[in-house]
Parts: sequence; C-alpha cells; structure tokens
Amino acid sequence: MTQGFDYIIVGGGSAGCVLAAHLSENPSARVCLIEAGGRDTNPLIHMPIGFAKMTTGPLTWGLTTAPQKYANNRQIPYVQARVLGGGSSINAEVYTRGHPSDYDRWVEEGAEGWGFRDIQKYLLRSEGNTFLAGAWHGTDGPLGVSNLPTPNPVTRAFVQSCQEMGMPYNPDFNGPTQEGAGIYQMTIRNNRRCSTVSGYLRPALKRRNLHVITNACVLRILFTGNRATGVEYIARGTQHVVQADQEVVVTSGAIGTPKLLMLSGVGPAAHLRQHDIRVVQDLPGVGENLQDHFGIDIVAELKNHESFNKYNQMHWMFWAGLQYAMFNSGPVTSNVVEAGAFWYADRNAPCPDLQFHFLAGAGAEAGVCSVPKGVSGITLNSYTLRPKSRGTVKLQSANPADAPVVDPNFLADPDDLRISCEGIKISLEIFNQHSLRKYIRKIGYFDANTVTPEAFQNYAREHGRTSYHPTCTCKMGRDAMSVVDPELRIHGLDGIRICDSSVMPSIIGSNTNAPTVMIAERASDFIRGNA
Repeated sequence: MTQGFDYIIVGGGSAGCVLAAHLSENPSARVCLIEAGGRDTNPLIHMPIGFAKMTTGPLTWGLTTAPQKYANNRQIPYVQARVLGGGSSINAEVYTRGHPSDYDRWVEEGAEGWGFRDIQKYLLRSEGNTFLAGAWHGTDGPLGVSNLPTPNPVTRAFVQSCQEMGMPYNPDFNGPTQEGAGIYQMTIRNNRRCSTVSGYLRPALKRRNLHVITNACVLRILFTGNRATGVEYIARGTQHVVQADQEVVVTSGAIGTPKLLMLSGVGPAAHLRQHDIRVVQDLPGVGENLQDHFGIDIVAELKNHESFNKYNQMHWMFWAGLQYAMFNSGPVTSNVVEAGAFWYADRNAPCPDLQFHFLAGAGAEAGVCSVPKGVSGITLNSYTLRPKSRGTVKLQSANPADAPVVDPNFLADPDDLRISCEGIKISLEIFNQHSLRKYIRKIGYFDANTVTPEAFQNYAREHGRTSYHPTCTCKMGRDAMSVVDPELRIHGLDGIRICDSSVMPSIIGSNTNAPTVMIAERASDFIRGNA
C-alpha cells in the first residue's frame, strides 16, 4: 500500500526537524518525516553532560574513515548520529555561527543570495537566547541558547590563561567580533539540552498533518523521469513506499545525503555504473568536496581533582545525579566543553583561522587520550577553521545496509598541517600560562618529548581526528561540481531539494550545527514560497 504526502523529509536530524516543524504549520500540508534512528528517549540526550557518553554506541552509525594517507594511515572513528534530532541530540551543544565573511565567501563560490546580510535574519529567527540580545541575537526562536550557570574553576583558569598570553576576553563569539577567549554559549534551555527535537519538532507533534516514522531505513528515492515522486523504505522488516505530491526533501547530512542520492541513481555516472545502479542524473559533485575540521587534542593531568573526572567515582557520580534530579543544578548541567577561543596561526589573516575547545575533563570523547584511573585531567582541542583538504563519500556497494566509504583526506594540503601545528604550539602556550599551569601536574606527551616542529607534525598526524563537522558533499553553486542551486534544488531534477550541511559550498569557520539550522530555516521559506 502506498501512502501519500505533500512533503517527505528524509532524515530527522538537525535540519529535518526544523523543516518538519515549519512545513507542518500549514494544516493543509501533509508532511512525513523519516528517520533511521529511534526517538530521543535516552536520558543521556537531555542531560547537558551526556555528550561525553554518546560519541560512540547505539546512537551513532559506528563509522570509521578510510585509511588517512596523511595521518599515518589511521582509520579514524567518524561519529554521525543515528537518532531523532541527529547531531543536535548528541553534540557538545556549543553554539557558534561562524564569521560573517564565511557566508560572503559562499556568494563568491556561486551561492548568490547567501551572504551574511541575507542569512542573518534566519540565524536570529532560530535563536532563543536567554542572555544576549540586540542586532546580533534573537531571543524568541525555538533553539534555546544560554550561558553556563557555574563554569568549572579550571575552565575559568583557561580563559584567564588565554588573556595572559595576549588574547582578549570575548563574552560573545557570535557578535561583531569573533576573536578572543571566553565561555561558550550552549544550546541548553533550563539546564536541559535543546535539540531541534526539543525546540522545533516536539511542539509540532500534536499536529494531525505531521507523520513521523523512526527506525526506518530509506532504500532509495523514487523517480518518474527526472521528477522525484516518493521514497521506498524498510521498517520492522517490512518494505513501504510513500509518495510525495510536492517535494522530497533530503536532510540526511553530509554523509547520509550523498549515499542516498547515489543509491537512487543521482551522482557520478561512472561510480554508479560500477555498482550496477541505473543512472537517473549524472552529477559528478555528489559525494565530492567533503570538508571537516581536523581536531587535535592535548591532555594534561591535574595535581588535584578540580575537573569533571572526579565524577567517574561512584559516590561522586551518585551525588551529581541527585543534585541534578532534586535541584536542577550541579555538574550534570555542564556540557564539559565549557570554553574556547578563536585565534590566529597567521596574524595577518583577516579573521581567526584557529578555534579552540577547552574540556574540563579528560577522556570525555571516544578515541581521545584519557588520564590514569583516579587522576583528573583537562583537554584542549584545536583545529584549522578553513581547511584546504578535500575528501569524498563513495558507495561501498549498492546495498543500502553497507556503510559508505568516508575519506576526509585529512592534512592532504600542507597548509592544513602548518596551521594545525601552530594550533598545537598555541595550546601548549596556554597550558603554560600561570592561571592554568598552577593546576597542572604534567602535560601528556609534550612533558616527556622535545618540542620541535617535527614533534608537532608527528603529533598532529597521530592524534588528530574528526571534529564532527562533515560538510559540503552536495555543494550549492552553478559550476560543474555543484549539486544544488541557491534555492537548494538538485540540478536537472524536479520535486527534490537538499537542505542540510552537505549544501555548504565551503565549511563554516566554527561549529556547524547553528549554520545547519539556519539552512533549514531558509529552506522552509523557499519551499513555502516565502523567500
């Protein structure tokens, strides 16, 4: 039996939940949202500190990269969410939006109408800031944004150390000035994570015209000629077809979207034929241009137990849970990644080219070094904001159950390695400033090894990893490698758009969740004819 809807949204992540909420505002529009993962019922999702427990496990796809040629041929864990809300349900909740020049660059890359002045209203429309207001901030949007109530003492010491080495204090990374160090704002509301499920989708679920399907694997998009007409999916062992009378909207992210398009016959023709997939539209840019932030972590052991590692001990863990349950306060209200900075590897750069994340703990994320049992630690992560390396997403086979081959091609461009090494150098300088150094017993690796340019390069290749920001694999533009036009319609096809981080022409110089929400906000206006 075939069900009919006006709009079918494939992927219930950050973007999909926004679109489902907005498109269903019209009571006559029948909207279907299909998500491969389950509902966001895991309690870790809703506790801000739960991020530290969700970078591996059942809420992710369990992906690893292809061997990274320029990173010691390592196969690096590649975290992608598999749950309603997508990345907004399992990320570190850091709210940054990038530098205005990032969006103006998009226009130069062929995405006319996406300059900062064009998209700023959508950033503000989504934002429900509980602290900041004015021309740079929205206060009534669905996405709750707030300040941490009580940053950890070592977090405050990090911000002071940045100032001691010459960075200005910055209370607002999303204001007129990005550079400096400070406490991040978070997508947290009332000390609970505000994912796009919480902010957008859940209030819309009572609408009779919105149908949400979870735990469903979409097999392919159906086409009649060059028009998308529906979706075929499997759920609980049964195959289903849903028909789209208006549009199919693909919001499966920078890895899932190109995979689904290629399985459906949209992509590089030679690659599709290699897997015996009938070519619907030859688009060589599908799965190309993958860009991600290559994060490099340095871990330090502390003299005492000031960081969140002490809550690994059962009695402290119990106390923290009790405090949160009874008083909605305490360490559970923290996301661990409490502070950061935007700064320069190249002081002549027009805007910061490095971002830092400070974690008031060690071993919080899968694949990152920890400290010995019973010891507390801290972590400082840095990455090149606008990497020049470009990677790919390819099909392993024509079987939808097979994971794609993800090759970010980290550090392929020598400039990325150079800037990454400068990030390591600055991280060590921050650790060695008075305010932070007084807490530190030793800095992992670098206390025992000679600090040389070669040591920095070796460390970057051996310890760098994804920062969970894959983008650009179905880029927007007008050139031969672009996949969608500036209204997010796939070139050469009708009745189908892509509305997620894959359409970015180039990566934004910050965390990518807020820009992805903005893309979905604007897409909803395109689809409804309001733009």
